[in-house]
Amino acid sequence: MNVHEIRQQFPILQQNVNGQPLVYLDSSATSQKPIQVIEAVNAYYREDNANVHRGVHTLGSRATEQYEGAREKVRRFINAPSAAEVIFTRGTTTAINLVATSYARTKLEPGDEIVINEMEHHSNIIPWQQAAKATGATLKYIPLQEDGTLSMESVRETITDHTKIVAVTHVSNVLGTVNPVQEIAKVAHEHGAIMLVDGAQGAPHMRVDVQKLDVDFYAFSGHKMCAPTGIGVLYGKRELLDNMEPVEYGGEMIDFVDLYDSTWKELPWKFEGGTPIIGGAIGLAAAIDFLEDVGMDAILDHEKKLADYAMERMTAFDGMDIYGPEERAALVTFNLKGVHPHDLATVLDAEGIAVRAGHHCAQPLMKWLNVTATARASFYLYNTEDDVDRLIDGLSKTKEYFGDVF
Repeated sequence: MNVHEIRQQFPILQQNVNGQPLVYLDSSATSQKPIQVIEAVNAYYREDNANVHRGVHTLGSRATEQYEGAREKVRRFINAPSAAEVIFTRGTTTAINLVATSYARTKLEPGDEIVINEMEHHSNIIPWQQAAKATGATLKYIPLQEDGTLSMESVRETITDHTKIVAVTHVSNVLGTVNPVQEIAKVAHEHGAIMLVDGAQGAPHMRVDVQKLDVDFYAFSGHKMCAPTGIGVLYGKRELLDNMEPVEYGGEMIDFVDLYDSTWKELPWKFEGGTPIIGGAIGLAAAIDFLEDVGMDAILDHEKKLADYAMERMTAFDGMDIYGPEERAALVTFNLKGVHPHDLATVLDAEGIAVRAGHHCAQPLMKWLNVTATARASFYLYNTEDDVDRLIDGLSKTKEYFGDVF
């Protein structure tokens, strides 16, 4: 893996920001797009733009072929048994809400339990809060260990025979914790519960095999894995999806419409009402090609080395609070003593360094950490150790500046 050659394929990284070469360390929020993805989306709109599954004309046929080809590419990428189990959505949030609405609200009743934990993104908390309120089910939290991980002992103590749904993130967007989702799914199934995984921070960075993990639902977003915004995926086991009702009604998802009743298409189209996100799906297919050409194992190995290097340099930085376990995904969430994260991010931006500051859509976790906000540097396949060094230099300037002010 030649990261310098890879960087050349990302046009946005070739620019200066505030007079400095851009260092983009916010890939957990959204990744940058390689030229292959940009050109694939551009080619669709320039040459093949038409609706899918409708017209028999040439453009419609080409668009449909590319759209359904993208679905098959996703199927292979996550090793789903069937393309019918791959639902295109607007992103992880939409995918989780689909399950919380179509599955949870029809299956749950008072006395049932939904099990999540405090490291979850809001998108994997709020839908379950609402499902619990709507059905009378109980929302339970697996307690976090001191280092921000989940112990299997706590998992087994929290999941009971009353548990019907377990929803866990694959990788924490704040702590970098990589959760043992395969083992958690096994415990859930032993109690007759289903398992949903928020894979927004997992699928872009590591091999995902939904059959090996034996999860019932896996949700992820394209924009965090070099694809366009507005496209995502819900994988679901066929026996579950077959028994779920659509949540959006209209064109594309119908089989037959009468004046007073209608029937739905088979999977996966019954969940894709209206004109789908055709360009986004084509861009996602191109992103998968790009990532697989680089190699998911090579990406994971590169990111692990980057995370280790970043932790080595940042733990040696005086006045730094770092959150999360020692073994982590490729991100570091931190605070610099005496400096608000937003002020820190502003100073870093003046140096051409983009990091995230705030609660990262994880307010319960901020409360657990006993902070109101943090800064986060997140890495991807196009980042280098030089980027980490630039970050450290920027933190030194930030500390110097605020030391002079206060």
